Amino acid sequence: MISKHLKFLLLLCAILFLSTIPLQAQDTSETKPQVGTTQKIGDVILFALPAATLGSSFIIGDEKGAWQFTKGLLLTTGVTYGLKLSINKQRPDMSNDNSFPSGHTSTVFHSAGYIHRRYGFKYSIPAYVLAGFTAASRIDSKKHDILDVLAGAAIGLGSNLLFTTEYQQEHMELTFNSSNGNYLLGFTYKF
Repeated sequence: MISKHLKFLLLLCAILFLSTIPLQAQDTSETKPQVGTTQKIGDVILFALPAATLGSSFIIGDEKGAWQFTKGLLLTTGVTYGLKLSINKQRPDMSNDNSFPSGHTSTVFHSAGYIHRRYGFKYSIPAYVLAGFTAASRIDSKKHDILDVLAGAAIGLGSNLLFTTEYQQEHMELTFNSSNGNYLLGFTYKF
């Protein structure tokens, strides 16, 4: 049975991802630029990495972490698209004026940063590799320059500083009990 919070969280993420598609698909040029394999892979990672990150939190039963991820993703998306719409920097391929900052980069670096902050660096290494590839794909496809990508990474990583806390596994418990001058100290470890 899915709780109300989980249903709300999933709906919120779906709306968030679907609302960013029109901004990314907007092309004001008359000639459509060619989409290369590197750009296609970066586009897939844009959706796959956050979905895998959120899904992993749910699989291990970390609903608190999933909610922290969602709040951070909302902030990341809001700041990114607020800046895109207010700055209007021309893309290197001249397709439109939504270059600064990179939305792909901010989203994937938010996911990688969440894994790092919540579960530890060793679990985040693959996510950082995928995030770095996505950032490089945006430069390679001439959708962004290095400044756009660095700003996107900073926004994505920065949102984790506000919302994400370290995951506390409840596998150890220390207890103390005293009664009638007797003392009992207990230690439980769950594998």
